[in-house]
Amino acid sequence: MFRIGLSGGIGAGKSTVSATFSKCGGIVVDGDVIAREVVEPGTEGLAKLVDAFGHDILHDSGPLAGALNRPALAAIAFSDEEKRATLNGIVHPLVGRRRSELIAAAADDAVIVEDIPLLVESQMAPMFPLVVIVHADEETRVKRLIEHRGFSEADARARIAAQATEEQRRAVADVWLDNSGSAGDLTERARGLWYERILPFAHNVAMRRAADESTQLVPYDDTWPDQAKRILARLKTACGHRAVRIDHIGSTAVPGTDAKDVIDVQITVDSLATADDLTGALLDAGYPRVDTVTSDVPKVNGRSTVGEFDGTRSGELWHKRYFTSADPGRPTHVHVRVDGWPNQQFALLFTDWLAANPGARDDYVVAKRAAATVGAHSRGAYAEAKEPWFLDAYRRAWEWADSTGWRPR
Repeated sequence: MFRIGLSGGIGAGKSTVSATFSKCGGIVVDGDVIAREVVEPGTEGLAKLVDAFGHDILHDSGPLAGALNRPALAAIAFSDEEKRATLNGIVHPLVGRRRSELIAAAADDAVIVEDIPLLVESQMAPMFPLVVIVHADEETRVKRLIEHRGFSEADARARIAAQATEEQRRAVADVWLDNSGSAGDLTERARGLWYERILPFAHNVAMRRAADESTQLVPYDDTWPDQAKRILARLKTACGHRAVRIDHIGSTAVPGTDAKDVIDVQITVDSLATADDLTGALLDAGYPRVDTVTSDVPKVNGRSTVGEFDGTRSGELWHKRYFTSADPGRPTHVHVRVDGWPNQQFALLFTDWLAANPGARDDYVVAKRAAATVGAHSRGAYAEAKEPWFLDAYRRAWEWADSTGWRPR
């Protein structure tokens, strides 16, 4: 199955997107619905809330007598950080357990939409191959909460203030859906996202296939570093302790450099056996392995931190494992290399060398433009066309490293 994370602030319109995905065939696991289920009368959750906040959080008469009075609970629990933490400490584990049960019951080929109101606050975003955030400005959300959900203005603003900020949500969002317009506009954009990105992404993962990408260069994008941070967080979660370090490398890691719109990442591991062990975890994160690529091109006219090398041993020390993103909306190359080997060291050196030497950076852009012409329809041909330039760059970069005392950061 393929899982995506969906979130947004209270009153942002997340339910509209969730309903749209459901109509498109997604299996929606709704955190709000589950959060209500786990505190229904007679549940463990409701008993714990009463113990923590008292019987004043219950309806005391009428057909709802004994049920949770949500506005009363909100007025108490969102009045300070300690009480809110107590509420979350009770409800979150129960919601998580129920969510796991629902996901386990889904079909193997299902696209699971995990609708999680506190996705950012619970630091769950890196667990998903794709995170969709629905957003509306605060005044719009306050108005909706008052008109459609019966909140007072004070309660609405308190709930909004208790949740993640816009900046925090943007930091984890692979897709940002603005809901400042009509519900119909949001629905159409959500449908487009489903059929143009989510469904192809899921299909590519199922087929263990990389998404298509262009070899054409584009001007430097100021958002590349932030996009890379999201990818690194996702990969760190997938790899866990098996990764020695994970770095944003390549052209998009060098400020001001024209490049293909592809994020290059290096995962450093202790052995190729460990690299092989990561295959399943990286596929679950959205990165299928490319079995035909097992090595970088050896470059013997230089040195590395492992000392002088040549001949057969040189070739062995340039082995790697290679993965690419299945997401058509974010092409990514993931190189898994062994700690201290020359290809791992050169990947770290290369970005620092280009950043410190504008002339070398400009030369590289020229070489890439020429390679893009030769390999316009093949990433393999594009990479091969750059190799003559890289052979000389390898020597120049290590000369610079020796002269400056460079060491990996």
